[in-house]
Amino acid sequence: MCHAFLYAASFWQLLTAADHEIADAARAKGCVCGGRLHSAGYPRKPRGVPRALLGTDYEKRLSLCCNQDGCRRRCTPPSVRYFGRRVYLGVMVTLATAVEHGLSPSRRRRLIEQLGVSPRTVERWVRDWRERLPATRLWTELRGRLASPLMPTQLPGALLGAVQGEDLARRLQHVLVLLMPLSSGSCAHCERVAMLPQKMPL
Repeated sequence: MCHAFLYAASFWQLLTAADHEIADAARAKGCVCGGRLHSAGYPRKPRGVPRALLGTDYEKRLSLCCNQDGCRRRCTPPSVRYFGRRVYLGVMVTLATAVEHGLSPSRRRRLIEQLGVSPRTVERWVRDWRERLPATRLWTELRGRLASPLMPTQLPGALLGAVQGEDLARRLQHVLVLLMPLSSGSCAHCERVAMLPQKMPL
């Protein structure tokens, strides 16, 4: 796999723009109580990528909060940059586990050192992809849209190969968009933003 795009600021800016589009759509819908949603981002210190490439936008996870007293309900919209509360970006979690399968012990050690992540963390990511994801309703829906079935033991590499895209960067963006509903558990009243998956059809 060619990972040169990881060192292009434009790649990370594109993901930031997508997250802002998702947050703007959630803000436009407002809170379920009828109140307005204001910005209330969470501070983040993402790992695995040089901070200079990411810029200041990656220092927070976009989140919203109702302005009505007595409600103050928080809404954290889905994200293509972050997988839940993980400090590692979704891009790195996906790539690290995709290339981890089949690596020699020496290459695996170099990958782990480059990302600054412990072997135990990588093993946990692998379990998430191959045990937790296949048990979700989202995966059941996605599996029905794939042209050919994928085995859980092949994830996430096989999923990267199954989606459309002229290069790895585009396919990776596609996978992150498809999985973004799993990135937020505190925003039940935010419906999935349909416009983005439509731009990246299977």
